[in-house]
Amino acid sequence: MEEIQIISTCLVRASSNSNNGNKHISQNIDMTPWDLQFLLVGTIQKGLLFKKPTPQQQNNLVKSLDSLSLVDHLKASLSRTLDFFPPLAGRFSTTKNPNDNTMTSFSITCNNSGAEFIHAIAPELTVKEILESSYVPTIVHSLFPLNKVRNMQCVTKPLLGVQVTELVDGYFIGCSMSHSLGDGTCFWHFFNSWSEITRGSELISRFPALERWFPQNTNPPIYFPLELDDEKLYECIAMPILKERIFHLSKENVCELKAKANSEMGTKSISSLQAFLAHLWRSVTRCNCVNANEEVTLNIIVGTRTRLNPPLPQEYWGNAAIFKPIKVKAGELLENRLGFAALEINKVVVSQNYEEVINSYKGWVEKPVMLSKRARAMANNLSISSSPRFSIYSCDFGWGKPVAVRSGMANKGNGKVTLFPGVEEGSVDIEVCVVPSTLLAMENDEEFMEFVTV
Repeated sequence: MEEIQIISTCLVRASSNSNNGNKHISQNIDMTPWDLQFLLVGTIQKGLLFKKPTPQQQNNLVKSLDSLSLVDHLKASLSRTLDFFPPLAGRFSTTKNPNDNTMTSFSITCNNSGAEFIHAIAPELTVKEILESSYVPTIVHSLFPLNKVRNMQCVTKPLLGVQVTELVDGYFIGCSMSHSLGDGTCFWHFFNSWSEITRGSELISRFPALERWFPQNTNPPIYFPLELDDEKLYECIAMPILKERIFHLSKENVCELKAKANSEMGTKSISSLQAFLAHLWRSVTRCNCVNANEEVTLNIIVGTRTRLNPPLPQEYWGNAAIFKPIKVKAGELLENRLGFAALEINKVVVSQNYEEVINSYKGWVEKPVMLSKRARAMANNLSISSSPRFSIYSCDFGWGKPVAVRSGMANKGNGKVTLFPGVEEGSVDIEVCVVPSTLLAMENDEEFMEFVTV
């Protein structure tokens, strides 16, 4: 297959400096522990696949584009969207502690340096090939900008990159955003807002709350030890050959798993998410042929917006999540039923109340711990990212809703799982990245595939 052809690359800046009513924006935004923990890892990379406009949609678009091409229109609407999200057009800044030169602080400088915008074509790639391939085609990774960029490098590199790739019969819009800037909630808030502006709105429906949250007695800036010139931070860790596949769970599949898990444990507290994660965790452990006495870990993300008092608004624009590991012996996980694993997940989630969140936050300030690629390479780890609750299929740029969502190469390792809502309401798409032997075993795991729609 012919490689991706880059047509043009440029920086897109916000169209004005008015901030469109963002009263809490300043030139510099301090970063929280929730932001800083991501500095050593890669960006958030998610993209949407669209079919090309129908003749009727094309006619409507021509009227609204004012003779601009579709790509130029997307570029212009991105510029107007950045008015509402000034951090995305900025860069990170670093400052040394005046009392201790080994300690560094990071902040976001809203200087309108610009977001990267790439226009590309994939002359032989079709929508069908992405949708119907048994495994995610490796060319999908080339549909994203800022590949192999770590968040800490965004002192000089853009905090946001967009790549619009024209396929034979569609478009792929891939976005890469620094994870130290915001979480998945922020990412899809921006993506949906951009689609609103592209459709012709003058204002976005939800303004981001850009002021960062710090608990009482925790005052920014937060200084921590980080040597930017240390080559060890950039060393490549040998990774095995990996493959990715999307497993689709219908709404009925999800409901059945939830009912099964709750029935087995005599409870009603296990959620759909906890049930299908338990189902996945047991299958991966089974297919990896883990020794019964070995410990296996499921790393989950717990949102903190609603766990604070008072809670943060959903529009809070920054990272607001903590990572929690659930650890059991492989034998215990597999000898017990689905409900056991689901309830173990449930217990950890429920335990994350206001006090736990605050203790975790302040604990980081006292002893900073960075997420790293090395942690993702550990054996018997399953790491969950993204969420099936994100509003993804509402991103309509004016020629119809997306037909699929895919992720890029950033932060991929053996055992990385990315969750998306399915196209059908209530369904879930689980993107699993593992070694080929594990993936093949999962495809032949009858207990797992019973709840997967092929």
